[in-house]
Formats: sequence, C-alpha cells, structure tokens
Amino acid sequence: MKNLSEMLKKAQEMQSKMGDMQAELDHVEVEGAAGAGMVKVVLTGKGDMKSVSLDPSIFTSEDKEVVEDLIVAAHNQAKAKVAEAAAEKMKDLTGGLDLPPGFKMPF
Repeated sequence: MKNLSEMLKKAQEMQSKMGDMQAELDHVEVEGAAGAGMVKVVLTGKGDMKSVSLDPSIFTSEDKEVVEDLIVAAHNQAKAKVAEAAAEKMKDLTGGLDLPPGFKMPF
C-alpha cells in the first residue's frame, strides 16, 4: 500500500504543477509573422489572439486575399510557437519524460 499512496501523492503533485503551468501560460505571449514581417499576430499561451499588426505598405495593393492569407499564416505560426512553448513546459514538468503521441494537456 505504501507504493499506492506514494503514487497518489505524486499524481497530486503533478496535477498541482500542471495547474500552475496552465496559469503561467496565461502570461506567455508569442508572436507569429508572415510576409517578411508585414503581418504579425500575438497569441497568449492558450492560443487566444491578443493583437494583429499590419504594415501600411500592404495596403498599396488591392489584393485583399493576400492580406487575409498573411494574417492566417502569421496566426498559424504563432499558434505553433504556443504549442512548442507548452511542450517545453510539459517536458520540464515531467522531468524530461516523453509523453505518448497525441497526449493533450487538459486545456
């Protein structure tokens, strides 16, 4: 029974650390850029978009679809950076233990 109680204690500790990590991700901001930096998107650690920055030179063109595609590309780059940051924090939390493929954090 000692092993079971130790395992439960470690599970509770990990759950607490994961909660702390999720709270910390609220304060993480990452930036994605597209079009040689003409479009920039900032996301929180949870993937919420905080801001979009557009270089004024974009609007010399009438091509609205290009601007829309650049915003999507910048957003996707920032979101990928969020996933990388979360994976790195999870690696720190689990002591470098590789998690199974497809494992998702609870958020």
